[in-house]
Amino acid sequence: MFAALMITLTACSTATTPAASTEPVAENQVTVADRMYSPKTLTISVGDTVTWVFADRGMAHNVVADDKSFRSELMETGQFTHTFDTAGTFTYHCTPHPDMTAAIVVEAPTS
Repeated sequence: MFAALMITLTACSTATTPAASTEPVAENQVTVADRMYSPKTLTISVGDTVTWVFADRGMAHNVVADDKSFRSELMETGQFTHTFDTAGTFTYHCTPHPDMTAAIVVEAPTS
């Protein structure tokens, strides 16, 4: 009986709580929170619009394309959108936190 109780206690103590989902809520969405962009790389098609959702209360971030093709204001909460009209890989960063980097991969339509 003691062994059965130990097994039960051990099994209960190793249970974990599922982590909160970091998946985007909407199509082509990047979440800006916890000093990172999620997802770090997003693949879209030419003509698609990306929405960055800022959700890092107490810390302002922005989205600045390395090629200067788009730039948001600094914000703690809110949204920024940009439509990508050409194929390519567009890397971007946060001005106050240069270690925050990510990329949008824009694919041309296939024939």
